[in-house]
Amino acid sequence: MGEGSSGKTAGTGFASGIPRCQRKRIGIFDAVRGLSVISMVLFHLCYDLRFLAGAGLSWFAPPLQDIWRASISWTFLFVAGCMCSLSRNNLKRGLTYGAVAVAIYGVTALAAVDVPISFGIIYCMSACTLVAWLLEKFRCMPRGPIAAAVLFLCFVFFLGLPSGTLGVGTLSITLPQSLYAQPGLAWLGIPGPGFASGDYYPLVPFVLMYLAGASMGAWFKERGYPTWALSANVPVLNFVGRHALFVYVIHQPVLLFLTGVV
Repeated sequence: MGEGSSGKTAGTGFASGIPRCQRKRIGIFDAVRGLSVISMVLFHLCYDLRFLAGAGLSWFAPPLQDIWRASISWTFLFVAGCMCSLSRNNLKRGLTYGAVAVAIYGVTALAAVDVPISFGIIYCMSACTLVAWLLEKFRCMPRGPIAAAVLFLCFVFFLGLPSGTLGVGTLSITLPQSLYAQPGLAWLGIPGPGFASGDYYPLVPFVLMYLAGASMGAWFKERGYPTWALSANVPVLNFVGRHALFVYVIHQPVLLFLTGVV
């Protein structure tokens, strides 16, 4: 995961394919992911301080809170999608994310510090990666900037699905409430009565953001990555980015301990 070609095509500024044994990580992915991970840790620190420890962080509220959250999760999903074409085994990758998501649900349910996380970002990464694996298997993976732009626009259109709307602003429509009276569809983006999750990222609309990244990743895999993207290196960010899943798993227990919640 996160590996790519490091050979150069003369005069193009793009990397060409070379033997797998000589491949190295694509630096820009690690750096961007590392920045998002650090932002996530700070976001959860603010959340824990205000909502669990009772600190007076009145500024930590919508719309800033929503924009900050989106900047983290959208980046995670887009970068993960870009890396699909670089993974040796997306089925294994998706199942690994799924196992971590199940473990997170079990721990958060037992800890009972906040609402258990049943459909969080790692669940979403698992579901999206498995969708990408199926698309690759049937040779249906979208490719290129146009496909990525269309998928992003679809993502924006469906962004309000979990809250009962489709579209943007004055062009939005309200979906019938009867649709949300059915149980068992929360995974798809239609939460039923009584559904609750401490973090909620259903398959729709977020698979569309993931596939937008996958479209660009597939395009760059065929064309080659710019040399600056391969060599991008901010040591702290790249280190954190290489260990993003580990940091995600341990950061919240550490924060809860440091803030005195547990």
